[in-house]
Amino acid sequence: MKLYEYQAKELLAKFGILTPAGQVAASSDEAVRIAAVLGLPLAIKAQVQVGGRGKAGGIKIARTIAEVSSLSQQILNMKIKELPVKKVLLEQAVDIEKEYYLGIIVDRANKGNTLIFSTVGGIDIEEVARTEPDKILKFEIRNKFKTQISEIPNEIIDSLIKMYFAVDATLAEINPLVITKSGKVIAADAKIIIDDNALFRHPEFSSISEGAETDPIEAEAQRRKIAYVRLPGNVGIIGNGAGLVMSTMDEVKRAGGSPADFLDIGGGAKADVVKSTLELLLMDKNIKGIFFNVFGGITRCDEVAKGLIAAIDELKIKLPIVIRLTGTRSAEGCKLIAETKLLTASSMQEGARKIVEHISQ
Repeated sequence: MKLYEYQAKELLAKFGILTPAGQVAASSDEAVRIAAVLGLPLAIKAQVQVGGRGKAGGIKIARTIAEVSSLSQQILNMKIKELPVKKVLLEQAVDIEKEYYLGIIVDRANKGNTLIFSTVGGIDIEEVARTEPDKILKFEIRNKFKTQISEIPNEIIDSLIKMYFAVDATLAEINPLVITKSGKVIAADAKIIIDDNALFRHPEFSSISEGAETDPIEAEAQRRKIAYVRLPGNVGIIGNGAGLVMSTMDEVKRAGGSPADFLDIGGGAKADVVKSTLELLLMDKNIKGIFFNVFGGITRCDEVAKGLIAAIDELKIKLPIVIRLTGTRSAEGCKLIAETKLLTASSMQEGARKIVEHISQ
């Protein structure tokens, strides 16, 4: 469960981390009333649960009441990555001397949690990792964890770690963590994600969860009870079993492609489920081709083939589709596929290579 920036900052404040004074508004009139209390200048920030707000024009500085009114209205009329902006956060502008990055993530490679610190703040940590990897420090969080990061007080690190574990977070990110010209340490922006599987321990988040905003295709997948995560690539991926889907994503990447999703049809998927998943992928206009990778165990390959053929006919799918079937009733499934114009593959590696080649043509 993702928190909005203002919710994340409220949580940080409860654990003693300083944040700019601010309030949330749902209209320009409300924004003007808040500005009269907070004073000027103010940062007006779109509250959406996706990145890239600044580049999309969702963060503005208002220096007059007239600008508060016009800029807040402008931002509230926006959509950022297909999500409408329903609220803006108005907060006192920060007098920045230096910006840092501080975050904690679940680190599956190390089977634990890792603290990340960078002297380059205010931009995506992924971009820093790509362009200036030497500027990123990582620390595994273990019992009696202590680290010396001279640039920021240990109290900030300790508070973030305490908060992270207290709320069962999977990500806690302050970017930028700002040192002001007067020497204050302030969380100028924040992102927190709570583990959905731990929400039963946190009734305080129930109202937040009910109003959570997601990618519209992810929201539709949730309604259809399909395990789906949208990604920024152009190769649609469908498989049965999380491990197989993740391996398929890796193979597509290795073949030079870019996965557009993680989609797991699960075990025992019937023809109607196959059709529903294809409908879902077709909602993403970035997808240029689809790789269907099925290992039949509980799932019958002939059922998958029937669903795929029926869906292509009914939905008038024009995109190239590569399908790899192996396992339970795969011979029957492959016989059905052989009577169509679908592209087939005998292995996951071949399938990944084929779909990438067809998209590139």
